[in-house]
Amino acid sequence: MRDDTLTPFEQINRGYNTTFQNGRLSVGLVVPIAQYASSPVPDMADHLTRVQQAEKLGFKAVWLRDVPFIVSSFGDAGQFVDPFAYLGYPVATTTDIALGVASIVLPLRHLAYVAQAAATADVLSSGRLILGVASGDCPEEYPAINRDFDARGDAFRESFDYIRAMNAPATQSANRFGKVGPSIEMLPKPARVKLPMLITGSSRQSPDWIAQHGDGWMIYPRPGVAQDRVLQEWRSQLAALGQVPKPVLQPLYIDLAEDPDATPSSIHLGFRSGHRPLCNISDSSSISVCTMSHSICDLVLHLSSKPWRTWPNMSYPLSNKV
Repeated sequence: MRDDTLTPFEQINRGYNTTFQNGRLSVGLVVPIAQYASSPVPDMADHLTRVQQAEKLGFKAVWLRDVPFIVSSFGDAGQFVDPFAYLGYPVATTTDIALGVASIVLPLRHLAYVAQAAATADVLSSGRLILGVASGDCPEEYPAINRDFDARGDAFRESFDYIRAMNAPATQSANRFGKVGPSIEMLPKPARVKLPMLITGSSRQSPDWIAQHGDGWMIYPRPGVAQDRVLQEWRSQLAALGQVPKPVLQPLYIDLAEDPDATPSSIHLGFRSGHRPLCNISDSSSISVCTMSHSICDLVLHLSSKPWRTWPNMSYPLSNKV
């Protein structure tokens, strides 16, 4: 059962509120929901059908990535099309699943575009957008648009402030990205008071800044004890700063084995498992003990040959051990 003694997360918009509930673990999927091990660029055939199927099966969110360039050392183009343009597809063809971006590299984009495009997707989806933001970790991308990789920490912080200002009424803001005075105002505004903005990793910021400004924190998977320590420090930091509880989420690679009963085993940033043990995710101490709020699953599979099963209410009560 859900632990109703926990302080609820802030209510921001429909997508955020259904994906993040304090004391429960929800599950989302990375787009494209496909295997593309032989190429950095995926086959996007049937991608929208898979997003719709994910919604029917009860997944709480689908997540897009921001990969403007194929970097040879990185080797993965994500869904390879612009995430904001792509959002038009699921906005128009789904009704409830949250639409996340993980994550927009703010120093690589002009922030007026990001603020308007994100608010537009939020309004058109009736408040389902979740905006992950990051400072970027590919130095090869920065020279391509004449930006300073070493200055990305300061640029990220000013970018974040710019978007917050553009989303607010009666905006007045001035920094390196532009000056907005009382005579103009950006439209549209988000569906509710603000866009939920989740900070990825450190984004070159201090832990206090992340806890004070972000609406949640996106981190990489770690071994259970190490992740537990990180999350306990996060909760303690929020409390010390007088902040309300905020969710933490992580990406997770899941390699579905041919044997449906294969025991879970570790792989880089995730695990390999048969689908039957995976359906018992609510009993997995490696996830539940950490009190993670959301897991973004990157499935390594051939959808045409692997059995899909509805996971009832893809949100599970978490252990009270921590």
